[in-house]
Amino acid sequence: MDLSSFATPDAGLAGLAVVAFLAATLVPASSEAVLVALLGLHPEVFWPALGIATAANTAGGMTTYLVGRFIATRRPAKGLGAVSRWGAPALLFGWAPFVGDALVLAAGWLKVNWAAALLFQAAGRFARYWAIAKGLALVN
Repeated sequence: MDLSSFATPDAGLAGLAVVAFLAATLVPASSEAVLVALLGLHPEVFWPALGIATAANTAGGMTTYLVGRFIATRRPAKGLGAVSRWGAPALLFGWAPFVGDALVLAAGWLKVNWAAALLFQAAGRFARYWAIAKGLALVN
């Protein structure tokens, strides 16, 4: 079996999509590491990688949002204060370690407008991936 077929740009983008989706749910995964590895091997897929990582990570975040929206209980969820105070713009930090999942879950819990939640999450997640990818490009 030739393992080089797993190192193709298409395989890398598919792997990035899976890891980016999972990383935005409660599954611990590092989509940033996959992005850096992919761009290190295939810098020509810079923009597709950013688009796929952003879309998949946002889809994972919206999954967490839906969990908060449809499985809310009477117990307060973590992050309600920030989302109550700032609303959907708090989701610009939905990507952040430790607090991001709580913010997104709280947004669903509070029934923040789903379109605003989607847009702010996507903007924050894109900015993070872009900064990482540009930082990698400066190093190489």
